[in-house]
Amino acid sequence: MSRENAHTAWRSAEQIKRLSDRVVGIGPIGVGLDGLLSWVPGANAVYSIGAGGFLMVNAVKAKASARTMTKMAAYLVADSATSAVPIVGWTIDLLFPGHLMAAKELQKDIEGRHGLPDGVEDPKLQKRRWWSGRSPVRAP
Repeated sequence: MSRENAHTAWRSAEQIKRLSDRVVGIGPIGVGLDGLLSWVPGANAVYSIGAGGFLMVNAVKAKASARTMTKMAAYLVADSATSAVPIVGWTIDLLFPGHLMAAKELQKDIEGRHGLPDGVEDPKLQKRRWWSGRSPVRAP
């Protein structure tokens, strides 16, 4: 797996994170297509399985470890299974960020082997900046 292909998979995972679980965000809480479609029987299942499948295909392309793919599959199955139960399941699906968690696992696996893609800031620095309200000090 080339570094460029791995970083393409990383960026695809980032897009799925935002689309699935962060279209609308208020502070640390977000709702995406997965949550919004949870109230539309059938549409949520199609979206959830499609987005989950896309993440798993990217994991295979990125040659993610078996452990990473197992964790991703568990998050995605839990996310999709809740949508089968009306009202209570739909509410859980609205609040459970399964695609986001699966995408983060894939991104951590890729970062561990290939580093962050060019032009992407370290998420730990972004978090510190958000909490402190200022930019981190950089050496000259």
